[in-house]
Amino acid sequence: MRSSNPVFSRRGFSRDNGSAGFNAAPQAGGAAVGTVPAPVTGNPYANNPYAQADVQYGVPQAPPTADRMTMDDVVTRTAGTLGTLIVFAALAWAVLPVDEANLGKSYGIAIGAGLVAMVLGLVQSFKRKASPALILTYAALEGVFLGVVSNVVDTHIADGAAMQAVIGTMATFVAVLVAYRTGLIRVNRRFVGFVMAAAMGFVLLMAVNLLFAAFGGGDGLGFRSGHLGILFGIIGIVLGALFLALDFKQVEDGIRYGAPKQESWLAAFGLTLTLVWIYMEFLRLIAILQGND
Repeated sequence: MRSSNPVFSRRGFSRDNGSAGFNAAPQAGGAAVGTVPAPVTGNPYANNPYAQADVQYGVPQAPPTADRMTMDDVVTRTAGTLGTLIVFAALAWAVLPVDEANLGKSYGIAIGAGLVAMVLGLVQSFKRKASPALILTYAALEGVFLGVVSNVVDTHIADGAAMQAVIGTMATFVAVLVAYRTGLIRVNRRFVGFVMAAAMGFVLLMAVNLLFAAFGGGDGLGFRSGHLGILFGIIGIVLGALFLALDFKQVEDGIRYGAPKQESWLAAFGLTLTLVWIYMEFLRLIAILQGND
């Protein structure tokens, strides 16, 4: 099954015709959660997406242990990616003024950085291999966008909204991680199907709202303001939390199947995308709630 996150929809993070994933018996490690491993005949690594063909005999062999991705690798790369994003967000907040005289210029820089970051994110999502430079550049530009937007919301709409959004994002991450590790959230095919259907519906509605806003002005159909905005903000946060659970499962599968160490960058990139989603939904929700006071 392909991962819902485009970053993880590749070898080792999903299993489709011989690649790792949900409800499949792992070949390079322990059994997948909630499955009964099928008896292995012949070479145990015959179907491992990371197996290397033996030069002399042409028999797939397990990837070298030293080159496999570990949880420490994922944590280190994720910390580096998020650290880059936070540093550039802080710089943008401090350097780019958001007073009435300079708001247009700063906002233009933020929109430009956000668009370039989106393009880089799409490029990395469809690349076969992780590019650390590309991922870190994406994080830096995304940080500039978030820094300006957060400063604008904090200054002109809801004082303290950025810190509240950060706390909300961290709390969501910890809560989902604890729920996943304790088994309260079980990621299986049904779970994935539900999350994907909900996400597609959510994105479609937001796209329609954006089109109406572009041609009709205001907030379009009102999905991002007032009571509907609050409702869809909560839905967006819940969807982000569900995507976090999917990310945790895909990282776990990648480690079990002996994913190459380099793909820890993809794990970091995917987790960063999800955390940015959750932060933006929290920021929007807080702005709506305080703006209505």
